[in-house]
Amino acid sequence: MATRFQRQLEELHVQMITMGSLCEKVIGLSTRAIQGENCIRDVFDTDKEIDAKEREIENLCMRLLLHQQPVAGDLRQISAALKMISDMERIGDQAADIADLSKFIEDNNIEIPKLISQMADMTVKMVSESIDAFVKADLALCRQVIDNDDKVDDAFNQVKEELAQMMYQNLDTKAGLDLLMTAKYMERIGDHAVNIAEWVEYSITGVHRNNEHQMGGK
Repeated sequence: MATRFQRQLEELHVQMITMGSLCEKVIGLSTRAIQGENCIRDVFDTDKEIDAKEREIENLCMRLLLHQQPVAGDLRQISAALKMISDMERIGDQAADIADLSKFIEDNNIEIPKLISQMADMTVKMVSESIDAFVKADLALCRQVIDNDDKVDDAFNQVKEELAQMMYQNLDTKAGLDLLMTAKYMERIGDHAVNIAEWVEYSITGVHRNNEHQMGGK
């Protein structure tokens, strides 16, 4: 029979999966927003849900730390969850920033580079797999997420080149910069997904690699 502590750990896993799903949803919505769909309000609402879920998981982790006094692997798992939700919350913020930009992009009727949508698909997959790796304690999967960040970075560099070419031809400079910032936010979402995966790795191994993706701001 499961102990109260085990049940609470299972609840933590469920809440982390829920928050991860909200992150996937908000990335998808922000991508649809820049493509002209009327879903900016949905992005902001989902971002608020992510913020609320972060507080809920924080409270659960604090209860586990104070009442159960976990050690070793269990302690690492809870500590990692607290770090991971901070990055997930920032993913919501980045998606909201993209939604803000989408108002101006839509007004100018600009063609969106396909690579930006592909970057969104890549980051959704990275977030999904990093949460999956946490729940299953899957070391190979979280390391795969970390490696996949190179693909997002490569896509961002290609978008930069494509937009520079478009601006040289006839694309309005401000519109080009808005699209560049959109791609930059997607690239940052990828960095946050890597941060999440690195904390998963720590929860399994007890070792946290020197995190070059750690960002001070949002």
